[in-house]
Amino acid sequence: MNEEVQFVIDTAKEAMEKAMAHLEKELVKIRAGKASPSMLSSVMVEYYGSQTPLSQVANVNTPDARTISVQPWEKSMIPEIETAIMNANLGFNPMNNGEMVIINVPPLTEERRIQLTKQAKAEAEDAKVSIRSARQEANKDVKQLDISEDLEKNAEIDIQELTDSYTKKVDAILEVKEAEIMKV
Repeated sequence: MNEEVQFVIDTAKEAMEKAMAHLEKELVKIRAGKASPSMLSSVMVEYYGSQTPLSQVANVNTPDARTISVQPWEKSMIPEIETAIMNANLGFNPMNNGEMVIINVPPLTEERRIQLTKQAKAEAEDAKVSIRSARQEANKDVKQLDISEDLEKNAEIDIQELTDSYTKKVDAILEVKEAEIMKV
């Protein structure tokens, strides 16, 4: 196969990989009823005048499936951590015991599970849109190359197969996440 064509296909594959990585990162943020330190990954804490990720000012653990504990490295940070968790609008109600911040993760209601499933589907659809736009870009690049019609058609077929395989991966990831969310 022509080197230029291979380069276009590799570029498309890279863009599709990025879409998959983004999807997985977004799906981790959608909680499925089980406590996970990643639920607090978006929380930023005011630390000596600058916004700092929570994980850089405290140790975040899950002692059990329904609890997240946040152990700050400086006890004076407890009120700031509590405020930051409240302001992050994650639906958590943090409590402190003077040593650490404790968050009880409530079990999900049926209504909330359906909302989270819709959110997961929206993220999956965004990933598919990114994959399709990578395909469109690759097809456009192939048309601009100075190659034979046969080579162009074969490249378009390869790009479509790549697109189909990544779309199937997105569907499989979504199916697993939906099952995880709906499991009581």
